[in-house]
Amino acid sequence: MSKLQERDRASAPISPDDIDVVFEDEHIVVVNKPCGVLTIPGKEDNPSLNKAVFDRFGSESGRMDKMVVHRLGMDTSGLVIFARTNAALRELNSLFRTRKVTRKYEALVCGHVAQDSGSIDLPLMRDYEYPPYMRVSTDEHQRALIALNQEEVGKKILESPKESQTEYVVVSREDMDGNDVSRLTLTSISGRTHQLNVHCAAIGHPIVGDTVYGYNGEAAANGGLDESALPEDKASAELQQTIASASAGKPMCVHAKSISFRHPVTKEDLSFDCSAPF
Repeated sequence: MSKLQERDRASAPISPDDIDVVFEDEHIVVVNKPCGVLTIPGKEDNPSLNKAVFDRFGSESGRMDKMVVHRLGMDTSGLVIFARTNAALRELNSLFRTRKVTRKYEALVCGHVAQDSGSIDLPLMRDYEYPPYMRVSTDEHQRALIALNQEEVGKKILESPKESQTEYVVVSREDMDGNDVSRLTLTSISGRTHQLNVHCAAIGHPIVGDTVYGYNGEAAANGGLDESALPEDKASAELQQTIASASAGKPMCVHAKSISFRHPVTKEDLSFDCSAPF
């Protein structure tokens, strides 16, 4: 986990006054998280959106961790819900657990995606070759787990693969500094760790600016799939390299654009949108 802890230490400070509040009432707060900020502080008490929201709004329980019902990765911007009351916390946890919250993301990916829409249905697993990251689960890699020892690789590595599904719609096929990219709306049906990143990489169109699952990233290439398993419209290695060089040092292009759910206390249907910064 040292790789993730090192990345988490780079979380940018955010003050209570800097929070972009989209909605608030006595039970919940919806905010637009900037890229580069952790949702929660982690074990090392890093700067986080959770702490800033707690300092500004407080919670019935008096505990900042009792406000958290979901999270976004540090490099992902967009909409996050926090609970202010115990009743809201319980009901929001139930809504997320039963998949009654609809979240849509906007992303720029390398290359032009040929199909106007589609579904990526690929199970995910912890990657024992590139821990602590995720990869697409294959029979070959499941068989390899048989020979691994829990004490050596950790319990999470040996967990069963998680069914994972992402739906996508092509919003536009664009040119970014002379390079082909596609703007996608992504709907995470299952909400697994790093799901959008792995799934986009596994169809040969990694997210622009993704230094973990993108070109020459820290995780397995192509979401863990062999090159031969990728579709014909995959972005070439040359294109991915060019885009990676052009986007070096810039934020990853994925944004939690919209979220829809039933208010945990008033039962009103709510829907919020915020534009992507890219």
